[in-house]
Amino acid sequence: MAGSNAILQREVAGGNLRINEIFLSIQGETINSGLPTAFIRLSGCPLRCRYCDTAYAFHDGQKSTLGDILQAISGYGTQYVTVTGGEPLAQPACLDLLSLLCDEGYQVSLETSGAMDIAEVDTRVMKILDIKTPGSGEQEKNRLENLACLTPKDQIKFVLCDEADYRWAGRLLEDRQLDQYCEVLFSPSHTELQPDTLADWILRDRLQVRLQIQLHKYLWGDVPGK
Repeated sequence: MAGSNAILQREVAGGNLRINEIFLSIQGETINSGLPTAFIRLSGCPLRCRYCDTAYAFHDGQKSTLGDILQAISGYGTQYVTVTGGEPLAQPACLDLLSLLCDEGYQVSLETSGAMDIAEVDTRVMKILDIKTPGSGEQEKNRLENLACLTPKDQIKFVLCDEADYRWAGRLLEDRQLDQYCEVLFSPSHTELQPDTLADWILRDRLQVRLQIQLHKYLWGDVPGK
């Protein structure tokens, strides 16, 4: 475990973070789907995806120190921690939080829109890079230079609203050979595209991607903090 001096040094260097919520839930996405996970949701986001289900995190939040955050997750009894948002990398001190969590022995994942530079993210962190489709309304924010920063343990995610999004993502998958970087996830927008329809398309076209659904929404719906 990192000592208190190390935590203090990071807090002085990086400052506090604005936290929207910290909670324990079942991981609903990524390769860790189904595992009890502590979620740290940071406030703020420069994007406005039209299907966003966490708009409440755009503004609300409470200033917290790194020590506060560690204390909040320490009683959850899980080794898995996901840092999410909003867009967590919109707060520079997020980088310090990620490294500290790794130092503490947690298995850490970062959910990021891909609109922010991920080059400085600790290499121990599993990065889930969400490439925005045309249907999101934020396609122009994609920072494809981030692809060069991915490793085999990371994941690329597409949230798909319709067949046009699916075809767009499939072309990008082929043109950029995305599956050579890491595993690629295709996820249906929860209220817009039926999972079985997306599954049929993937099988029809023999795409080498992982279909994922938001498991937590099938368990609890759109309840914040779940």
